[in-house]
Amino acid sequence: MTAGLHRLRLGAVSYLNTKPLVFGLAQRAPQLEIVFDVPSRLADNLYSGQLDVALIPSIEYARHRDCVLVSDACIGCRGPVLSVKLFSRKPMRRIQSLALDAGSRTSAVLARILLWERYRLRPSLSWLGIDCEPEAAAADAVLLIGDRAIRPPQADFVDCWDLGDQWCRWSKLPFVFAMWIARPGIDIAGLDEILSLTRDTGVANLAEIARTEAAGVGLSPGQTLDYLRDNLYFYFSGREREGMEHFFQLAANLETLETELESAIR
Repeated sequence: MTAGLHRLRLGAVSYLNTKPLVFGLAQRAPQLEIVFDVPSRLADNLYSGQLDVALIPSIEYARHRDCVLVSDACIGCRGPVLSVKLFSRKPMRRIQSLALDAGSRTSAVLARILLWERYRLRPSLSWLGIDCEPEAAAADAVLLIGDRAIRPPQADFVDCWDLGDQWCRWSKLPFVFAMWIARPGIDIAGLDEILSLTRDTGVANLAEIARTEAAGVGLSPGQTLDYLRDNLYFYFSGREREGMEHFFQLAANLETLETELESAIR
């Protein structure tokens, strides 16, 4: 199956939520050079040419439509996602400042969309470093993604949104956080089949993945299995595309609004 696939540099997300998408991938396609990193850096490395294909934030596909969607494997949700959360020291409707997880891009836009659509809020923004503890952020609210969002921070937060749950309830659509994307002009013949088969194999072996990964994220095997099985959706279908395009339109509207407001202030 992999005989016709030439060597590609492939970037995968280093979080627990990606493990089913790369389960056995190195053995199935030894031609691939696989590197792991946070979503935002994978996107940067893809555009700079350091990677040929990467699992990148979905919002980056909206910003770079010349890139190529490689596979129907994705990281999405159809309800609570557990690993993308907004923690607030105030009731959500009173947030004035927001610290964004530096590993995030899609979730950063999603948080801002939901705050605007729900409460017409445009908080001032700052970045929380990937290695910084959320308690160190001075902002009213902190967005966390990945493994560290699963465990509540030890701070005086009084409110919490699971952004997957908030989006799905509000929009009545699924949400797609990340997708396999290739740079323009890259020969990806055969890669779609490999990534789909790897996803299918990973989904069929969630219990094994949970046993292997649980200790590393500070969860029990049962909790890890629940998360992988019940909170994540790994198939990019028609409903996922509909949710993604709706998200892209809202993101464009928000960007237009912010540009207009900034021009009015100047």
